[in-house]
Amino acid sequence: MTGRVQLVIGGALSAVFLVAAAVSLVWVPHDVAALNIADRLRPPGGAYPLGTDQFGRDLLSMLMVGARSSIAVALVAVGIGMGLGVPLGLLAAANRGGWLDELVMRMNDLIFAFPALVIAILITAVFGPSAVNAILAIGIFNIPVFARVTRGAALSLWTLDYILAARVAGKGAARISVEHILPNIANLLIVQGSIQFSLGILAEAGMSYVGLGAQPPTPSWGRMLAEAQTMIYTAPALAILPGLCIVLLVLGLNLMGDGLRDALDPRLRRAAR
Repeated sequence: MTGRVQLVIGGALSAVFLVAAAVSLVWVPHDVAALNIADRLRPPGGAYPLGTDQFGRDLLSMLMVGARSSIAVALVAVGIGMGLGVPLGLLAAANRGGWLDELVMRMNDLIFAFPALVIAILITAVFGPSAVNAILAIGIFNIPVFARVTRGAALSLWTLDYILAARVAGKGAARISVEHILPNIANLLIVQGSIQFSLGILAEAGMSYVGLGAQPPTPSWGRMLAEAQTMIYTAPALAILPGLCIVLLVLGLNLMGDGLRDALDPRLRRAAR
C-alpha cells in the first residue's frame, strides 16, 4: 500500500469520526442521559438505528458523544505534550552536552518510569477521576515523547553548514531553534503527533474502562466496553460497536500518520520517483 493510499484511507476513516464528534456538539438522535427501561436492549431499527443498551439509551447517540469525548481528551493531551515537549527538546538540543540537556533528559527518564495509567491513578487519588485528570495524565506522559523526538531531530541539524552560518551571523541559540531548526523538523513532529493522537485514543479508552476517565452520564467508548462485559453473550453489539469504533479510529490515525510520513519526508518522495 503506497503512502498516498494510506493517507486517503486513514484520512477518510478519521474524518468519519471527527464529523460524528463535531455533529454531536449540536445534535444527537436521542438524549444520552435519559434512561428508558421500557426500550432496553432494543434491536437495530426504527427510532434506534443501532439499537439500545441495557438502560434503554440509544447506542448511536452514545457512540457519537463517545467519539467526542475520546477525541477531545486525546487531542488536548497531545497538545499539552507537544506544547511543552517540543520547547524542552529544542532547549536540550541547543545546550547539547550541557547541564540543561542533562536535566531535561533525566526528567524525561523520570516520567517514562511511570506509565500513563500509573500517572492517572496518582492524579485521581488526589483529585478524583474525571476527563480533565485523564487529559493531564496522558498529556504528562506525552511530554518526554515529544522532547526526545525533538531533541534527536534537532541534534542532527545543529552540525549542518547553514546552522553554522547562522551562528556566525550572530544569531543566538533560541533564534536559531525557532527560525531554522523548528521549521525543518515540523514534518517529523506532525507525524509523531498523529501517532500520539492514536495512542491517546487507546489510553483514554483504557482509563475509562477502569473508571479513571470521563464520568457518567458522559458516554465514553471505554466505559461502554466495561458496562457491556457482563452482557457479551446476551447483547454482543454493546461491546462490539464501541470496540469497533476504537479499532477503526486508531487504524485510521495510524494509516494517516504513515501516509503523512511518506508525503512529508523528501527522501521518501525522491525514492518514490
